[in-house]
Amino acid sequence: MSGTVDPVALAANLAAVRARVDAACLGAGRDPAGVRVLPVSKTFGAEAVRAAFALGERRFGENRVQEVREKAPLLADCALEWVIIGPLQTNKAKDVARLAHEVQTLDRIELAEALDHRLQLEGRAIDVLVQVKTSPEESKHGLAAEALPGLLAALRRFDTLRVGGLMTIATHTDDETEVRRCFRQLRELRDAMAAAGHDLPRLSMGMSGDFALAIAEGATEVRIGSAIFGARPAMTG
Repeated sequence: MSGTVDPVALAANLAAVRARVDAACLGAGRDPAGVRVLPVSKTFGAEAVRAAFALGERRFGENRVQEVREKAPLLADCALEWVIIGPLQTNKAKDVARLAHEVQTLDRIELAEALDHRLQLEGRAIDVLVQVKTSPEESKHGLAAEALPGLLAALRRFDTLRVGGLMTIATHTDDETEVRRCFRQLRELRDAMAAAGHDLPRLSMGMSGDFALAIAEGATEVRIGSAIFGARPAMTG
């Protein structure tokens, strides 16, 4: 992981991203206040997170629980909220329950049960989003759309999991029509679930390369990594 970041460049990047998000909101006829930016700090070291914290950021997205476990002790003096945005195995539930404030990739009841068990032991509750697979790519994770009603119904019994919305990753393609289809599908699913009595106000969708399309389709949060922190350092180990 990279340990340093230019704070001047970071500040400029954050301002530029927020300006682009605001412009996308205005272009879609939406209030910019309705879309949050989640800085994605995966593969960047604790000092990069600390620099963003100094600029007012408090929530950070991480793909791997291992990275949170490594960074959290180094940033214990900062009031951070770690958001898990990568696929989770049930054997990581202990660390998630201890360190994370939110999981955006809940996609099966077994994971919910594992998280609930560990959260009860910690005496904590966390926010969660259900990840739905809207892309045909095998590399993409998430729950099948048709399974969403059943999982949402099952999640009602877990007091430790505050279900607030849905998350997806669009198809990796230059075809904007396909990308927008993925985002539109998530919004339509959310609306259908709302009609069935599930309050799911949040839609986490869109990353550095496609967030304007996500905003046009109703995103309430976009997950931005490279446009804020720069090119990702090579992974080692």
